[in-house]
Amino acid sequence: MKAGVGLYSALVLCLLMGAVFSQRPRPKKPPKPPKATKRPSFKPSLPPNELEPQEPTDFPPPILGPPSMFPDCPRECFCPPSFPNALYCENRNLRTVPVIPSRVHYLYLQNNYISVVTAEPFNNATELRWVNMANNRIKKVDKQVFEKVPGLLFLYMERNQLKEVPDDLPAGLEQLILSHNQISKIPSGAFGKMEHLALLDLHHNKLSDSDVGKNTFKDMKNLVQLNLAHNILKKMPANIPNGITQLFLDRNNIEDIPKDYFQGFSNLAFVRLNFNQLSDKGVPKAVFNVSTLLDLHLAHNQLTSVPLFNPQLEQLHLNHNSIESINGTQLCPFSLSSESLTDEALMPRLRYLRLDGNHLSPPVPLDVIMCFRHLKSIVI
Repeated sequence: MKAGVGLYSALVLCLLMGAVFSQRPRPKKPPKPPKATKRPSFKPSLPPNELEPQEPTDFPPPILGPPSMFPDCPRECFCPPSFPNALYCENRNLRTVPVIPSRVHYLYLQNNYISVVTAEPFNNATELRWVNMANNRIKKVDKQVFEKVPGLLFLYMERNQLKEVPDDLPAGLEQLILSHNQISKIPSGAFGKMEHLALLDLHHNKLSDSDVGKNTFKDMKNLVQLNLAHNILKKMPANIPNGITQLFLDRNNIEDIPKDYFQGFSNLAFVRLNFNQLSDKGVPKAVFNVSTLLDLHLAHNQLTSVPLFNPQLEQLHLNHNSIESINGTQLCPFSLSSESLTDEALMPRLRYLRLDGNHLSPPVPLDVIMCFRHLKSIVI
């Protein structure tokens, strides 16, 4: 009986405890944070008839130069105290050319965002000798610009967006680099007065045969290097000055060379015609027999035989053609039994011959080795 009462008491106690715990309040979920309200936009009011200027989004802001001891130094540039004749404005994200002080001889404006070159900044820059405006976005150069700088000697404008050679270039220029543009026009007489020009670089443009007139280059009496590589020429350019030393015509569509094209060249040492459409039919047998020629590049063409060349030639690049055989007896300017091959002064001077990428396989023919005894390297 006592055991039953004890069991009943324990059961009642458990029920009372469950009721107490069930009445304990549960923790509430934390309230959600209020939604962020949009910040009201504020635009400053502009005077009537005045539009808000729009800055191109792909241009970073201009970078100002350090404080200068020169009061005429543009804020966008650096004027080194140790070199007062120089003005360094490169890599500054500039959109326009700053005003050039009259003391400046050397102007560096490369790697900016300049699209138009106007005359006003050059009004006092009469002493300029060197201007570098490479790697901008220049599409236009005002005609009056170069009237302001008659003494300019070096002009570098590669990697821009020019579509024609600028007008009225200074007659005293010695180096002109216009490569990597979109030039498809050379105005008549553009180089007519430039008899001091030594280097003209027009490679990687869009020049065709019709864009290069017969008299385009003829007046440049002191021209040393002419670079017309990577254009769309089909013919060799006419009336090249006969004192030229380096002629680069790689990556065009040239198919043939006139028989006497190189006759009369007194200093021609380097000729490059890689990546053209030259075949045996378009290359006269002895067209490269030029006594001054030292380095001849004819790689990546359609030649099936080795053209004749002068004993003075030192390097010959014929790789990646369709040559199937090489005959040293025919190429040798002397008979293999001639005493000239034992005379060091008369011996052919070929030192480097590249023939890989053709239909040839080792060994190199013995008559080639016997004739060209100065050969240091043959790639086959």
